[in-house]
Amino acid sequence: MFQQTIDSPLGRVLIQANTQGITQISLDIYTVEPDHPSVLTELAARQLQHYFAGQLTRFTLPLAATGTLFQQQVWQALSELPFGLTCSYAEIARQIANPKAMRAVGKANSKNPIAIVVPCHRVIGANGTLTGYAGGLDKKAWLLAHEQQCMPQT
Repeated sequence: MFQQTIDSPLGRVLIQANTQGITQISLDIYTVEPDHPSVLTELAARQLQHYFAGQLTRFTLPLAATGTLFQQQVWQALSELPFGLTCSYAEIARQIANPKAMRAVGKANSKNPIAIVVPCHRVIGANGTLTGYAGGLDKKAWLLAHEQQCMPQT
């Protein structure tokens, strides 16, 4: 297992990877073991730094998160959400051809181990309100505002 931490506007970020891909990106890391970086963690660190600087709107990282088949489907659908836009749990459920699975989508969303890159922060309540985020609603609001600010003007 490889790992690396970076500083961000949201605090310390922990990036973990195996030889196949990124396995975890976590916010609010207070104590961790010393960095043991790899090519993949360094690539993720650079891409995250560019994201936070407003210079990157799409990540190109190999991902290797562990989860159930359903979680994997939800995380894949999350990965397809466009930068700066939001959707509801119901929209994700429809996208994965399971329209009644809104609560299960919410649960899978909450288990997403790869914050920011798999943009679970872009999922909001059907009424447009911010709903739970493992990093805290303040961080979710910051990420959404950051993406809105960085969107190309048309």
